[in-house]
Amino acid sequence: MKNVKDVMSTDITVCRKEDTLHDAASKMKERDVGVIPVCSENQELMGVITDRDLVLRGYADKKPDTAMIQEVMSEQLYHVSQDTSVQEAADMMAQKQIRRLPIVENGKLTGIVSLGDLSLEDKSNEAAGSALEDISERPEIH
Repeated sequence: MKNVKDVMSTDITVCRKEDTLHDAASKMKERDVGVIPVCSENQELMGVITDRDLVLRGYADKKPDTAMIQEVMSEQLYHVSQDTSVQEAADMMAQKQIRRLPIVENGKLTGIVSLGDLSLEDKSNEAAGSALEDISERPEIH
């Protein structure tokens, strides 16, 4: 079975926690992505900023474009190493309800894997489909 290093994206744009909401939104638009890792100067993963973070914790709370990313970024992170199997990554994504998973080696960001990356591989297509199904399920409302 393949590992995430075989399918992960390594051409990653990152932000610093001191960057602004506008910086993050601009990078998302430029790269056509919904998440950007937030790293220190030496690529240590500190969090992620998502389009959802920008909307719910940023603009909906009337934060200005000049507010720093650290005010709205997600700091509760799930990540795996490059040697994690595609199946393990898909299982974690389904369990934790996440669509993108940072890849970290020795504390430093080396890549990111998305459900799209997983679905491009024949062997992992079923795992990605299952993960997406689990992520997309809505809890019952009582």
